[in-house]
Amino acid sequence: MRTLAPIGKYLRTPESRFADLPDFPYEPHYTEIGGLRIAHIEEGPGDGPVVLLMHGEPAWSFLYRKMIPVLVQAGCRVLAPDLVGFGRSDKPMSAKDYSYFNHVQWMAAWVEARQLQGINLFCQDWGSLVGLRVVAEMPDRFDRIVLANGALPTGTDAIPVAFKIWRAFAKYSPWFPIGHIVKAGCAHGLSPREVAAYDAPFPTRAHRMAARLFPTFVPTTPQDPAREANERAWALFETWDKPFLTLFSNRDPITRGGYKVWQERVPGAQGQPHAKIRGAGHFLQEDSGVEVAQAMAQFIHNTPVRRVI
Repeated sequence: MRTLAPIGKYLRTPESRFADLPDFPYEPHYTEIGGLRIAHIEEGPGDGPVVLLMHGEPAWSFLYRKMIPVLVQAGCRVLAPDLVGFGRSDKPMSAKDYSYFNHVQWMAAWVEARQLQGINLFCQDWGSLVGLRVVAEMPDRFDRIVLANGALPTGTDAIPVAFKIWRAFAKYSPWFPIGHIVKAGCAHGLSPREVAAYDAPFPTRAHRMAARLFPTFVPTTPQDPAREANERAWALFETWDKPFLTLFSNRDPITRGGYKVWQERVPGAQGQPHAKIRGAGHFLQEDSGVEVAQAMAQFIHNTPVRRVI
């Protein structure tokens, strides 16, 4: 049984905040993990290939509204959870409750509680920092990985200037308009209703605590407490022979070119139909969601997974 850190008080965003979301008619499902309620969307046939869509920061599962219909049409069972502190999931009120480690443990416990197997992971931004660590903790549950505009830093490589600016803004700016932040990360912008949908989970400053803290959790120095765990995860991926696909956009100043190290170091990435998503920004799910989902669906259906009997 996984041991989870005890949590103090938490906030729960009123359901009324999620009324009239554009192109997002999906009903939430809830799982209690360590005293917190984690929300997720689940669509598609129950016997289809399992697709796990992991969002980053400061987004929530609304980010995947353009990809979900394409994947469902392709016969997939699609699950899109909200990380703790985001979306409809509960939001601890103490900064001490948030950490990189805790988020990995919460999501690993959620995967176990949902009894997911044969998972096809799609991860972007913080969805990759958390999701790839979850894979490293339970690799037998995962069949394929699609990494998009993401990374698994250990603190030993140079940090992009764009990320340093973002981290300082998240830490010090008195103004933190989440919807407009997501819009700024999209090459094609967002409508006012879409901006409002990204703002919906965060009615007060207290609700936005996780979104502000996440940039400080990214390992940026060799002394970072997450370095050892991320290096262990890298050791696993350097032996990963199951299918691994990279889909990076060409207009993301933070992760541009980040696919190279994965294609070089992961055995399962060799010979895969890696693609550069042109004209898309950091949130490529917004700018090119249909294209990205189609590439993932083809990847799932065209790349067999060797199973040990």
